[in-house]
Amino acid sequence: MYIIGENIHILSPRVKEALANRDKKFLQDLAERQMEAGAYALDLNVGPQKKAGPEVMTWLVGAVQEAVDIPLSFDTTNLEAIEAGLKIAKQSAIINSTSAQPERLEKVPPLAKQYGARLVALTMGDSGIPVSAEARVSIALEYLLPRADEVGLPYDQLIIDPLVLTVSGCQEYVPECVEAVRTLRQMMDPPLTVSVGLSNVSNQVPLENRRLINRVYMVMLMAAGLNMAIADPLDEKLKEFIYIVEQRNESTPLGRLLLKLHDTTAEGGSLEREDVDWSDPEQVAVYKTVQILRNKVIYADSYLTV
Repeated sequence: MYIIGENIHILSPRVKEALANRDKKFLQDLAERQMEAGAYALDLNVGPQKKAGPEVMTWLVGAVQEAVDIPLSFDTTNLEAIEAGLKIAKQSAIINSTSAQPERLEKVPPLAKQYGARLVALTMGDSGIPVSAEARVSIALEYLLPRADEVGLPYDQLIIDPLVLTVSGCQEYVPECVEAVRTLRQMMDPPLTVSVGLSNVSNQVPLENRRLINRVYMVMLMAAGLNMAIADPLDEKLKEFIYIVEQRNESTPLGRLLLKLHDTTAEGGSLEREDVDWSDPEQVAVYKTVQILRNKVIYADSYLTV
């Protein structure tokens, strides 16, 4: 599993403050800690930055590259800011992102081709994010892949993102993303790279539950074939869940339960009550989280206590 570190994000008040104050030390420390935690790349999300985008991105990339030597992902809707980052990136970079909206699809893929960058391509058109897995896959087949062909962008530079929605408010669509990942990974040989913004699933969820939801959803997505995610590399427990799946580590009761979740999800099923040791609070929390992520139990902020 390739993790693109999510922590340099304009929605973080501390990151926003550091960007505004040009606090190089804070951002460099955050970059270093993510790299040391095993991040494959770092996502630099500066927001739209309609006027100051190129200057902000140039300063940020320069600051980060003084501290770490790692691929960077330029995450903004401002194409001038993206290009400013591409011009000074020391390693092959990632553009985050295009969609199937005509203006983005026209302008962004040629930029990826010009600079030899990988391109995150969202399965979203003018009407927003489709509900069903089939509709999301159709956008990739009808718009994203053909546009890559048109500009000569190899499929191994394309990263398809079927778009995670939050379990709080969009619960019925959460399982659809798992199925979209499954289809996207199976429909070509060699398989396409498929990535998601993992923490989107727990947006608007109380802080104490967010990480557990992210971790359990990661196991389900990995079962469907996910091989990349924008996520928090500083979450040690998330990395433990990934390790258990990748190494087939059955040395603990939790590990055996997570592998059961992975394997049954890979087969199109899920955990059953009899798979869980109900005297183990950690296992119970995983099971209850699976139920909300599969839309079998209606999500509430108190779902773990009922």
